[in-house]
Amino acid sequence: MFAELAINLLASAVLVAGGYLWGIYRERQSQNGQNLEEYDFYPFGIDETKSVFFDDVKFLRAVDYLLKHRNNIAARQLILVGNQSDVENKLSAVAKRRYKKLYNRYDGAKIKNDRDKFLRNFDRIVRLIGESFPDTGIEIILHDLTNPMHALSCIRNNVTGREIGAPATNLVLDLKTRRELKQDKLNYELNIGARKFKCTTIPIFRDPDGLVAAVCINVDVNYLTDEVLSSTENMEAFIKSICKTDMQLGENILSKNEYQKALDGKRHFRDF
Repeated sequence: MFAELAINLLASAVLVAGGYLWGIYRERQSQNGQNLEEYDFYPFGIDETKSVFFDDVKFLRAVDYLLKHRNNIAARQLILVGNQSDVENKLSAVAKRRYKKLYNRYDGAKIKNDRDKFLRNFDRIVRLIGESFPDTGIEIILHDLTNPMHALSCIRNNVTGREIGAPATNLVLDLKTRRELKQDKLNYELNIGARKFKCTTIPIFRDPDGLVAAVCINVDVNYLTDEVLSSTENMEAFIKSICKTDMQLGENILSKNEYQKALDGKRHFRDF
């Protein structure tokens, strides 16, 4: 009898513990939730010119939904969109109060600060890589994709004529689609009128924000073929530009084997 009672008590304890853990799991799932772009109120779309536009109606739908349904991921992403799109200066007084309520509920100030600190590292990377290869026709860009309308946040060696704050056209939706298909956007060709480019786009993902930025490399192919290769002088100037240095250090970046070969007279990686 005692054994039967003990078994029943143990079974009850297991069921209670299981129910408790399941409840915690469901609560966490509801508090984390889906990414913003998985909802039909994702506040960006593509117009007939293939440019991204901000949809304020969908934005307010998202605000109302996230005030009623806890979702840390989507709310965080929406607040980043709101900050970058300057929605507080575009919304009506009533809509602004609704957004402010959402902003405070999810600690919007901290979200913006975290995102700024994260992207600051990539801004420096893009700037320094670009400045390492000046006047080469090789452009490098950082897109802040939390706001596709004003995405371009850093550009070096400008060959496309774009400026800080320029939109990202349909880059956001394209990168999200490629991620789902497990495709890289590497070494692709763009032909725009008489212009020709070789491009690579590297998406930057961050948990829990999802796609937050992209580094883009654009090579002006016609500049290289029409100008650089047109004369020995232009080719020499191009090579000098790539090899230009500002200081000399004593570091060793070679493997042990390559280091010894360098001391023995090896001049470059294809010098056998």
